[in-house]
Amino acid sequence: MTINPGTAEAPSRQIAEHLRAAIRSGSLQPGDRLPSIPSLSASYGVARQTVQRAFDQLRVEGLVLTKPGSGTFVRGSRRQMHRLSRSRYGRARGYHRDMPVRYRQRLISAGTEACPDDVARAFGVEVGTPLVLRRHVLYLGDQPAEVGASWLRPTDVAGSGLDTLDAPRGPLYLAVEEATGRRYTKASDHITARQPTRTEAELLQIRPDTPVLALLHVARDEHGDVLEVSQATWPGPGTMLVDEYPVPQGPERPDPREDDGGFDIVLA
Repeated sequence: MTINPGTAEAPSRQIAEHLRAAIRSGSLQPGDRLPSIPSLSASYGVARQTVQRAFDQLRVEGLVLTKPGSGTFVRGSRRQMHRLSRSRYGRARGYHRDMPVRYRQRLISAGTEACPDDVARAFGVEVGTPLVLRRHVLYLGDQPAEVGASWLRPTDVAGSGLDTLDAPRGPLYLAVEEATGRRYTKASDHITARQPTRTEAELLQIRPDTPVLALLHVARDEHGDVLEVSQATWPGPGTMLVDEYPVPQGPERPDPREDDGGFDIVLA
């Protein structure tokens, strides 16, 4: 393993590319431990800080993860989150169609909290209005895949226990429908890319400079009133969003005034 001193590419980037190629070729498999920083430093003839920068680059890309006291390991395959699938509000709707098999959800808090700006706008209330908040972490195996939160109006779920750590027996939406006597009929997803908060980085076990995908999901009842606003945050480099939908058939031209349920691109 050598560094090419004749190129303008920094040594740390060259080392990162060597390791990246080994991961993509399968020479390094998910779960494999990378050589230690001292050993790579000796092999490449560079300072340990140079190898550390290479590791940092691979972590930001989501290719590796560091376990304190154990080393740096190749991360598993990219997660496919069907959170955008229309089928999530079917008979088995949820974060994933096979969530009980593949995912494990841990509720970390429940209670009343002042709502932030984006949630307040969705509900049409003032920033800081007290709302019921349920926070969770979703795990794929032993790796955190999502940090999420569900916001509800206290008057909608009073006496339901949804403001406590008692988990509903089924999907949350069913518990909300039972508590309110209203049905979820329409929802919208708003997705942004940003840097994580300190809490998100800690819960997702990622570096603070690793970009994340943030979802704001707004669910409405048959009258158009908001029933629930939920948030989800995923590590950007390790997540693939999948949206499946039917393609209209036949000779009819679509009415441009109709909402096709697709994406609108908004430049912030």
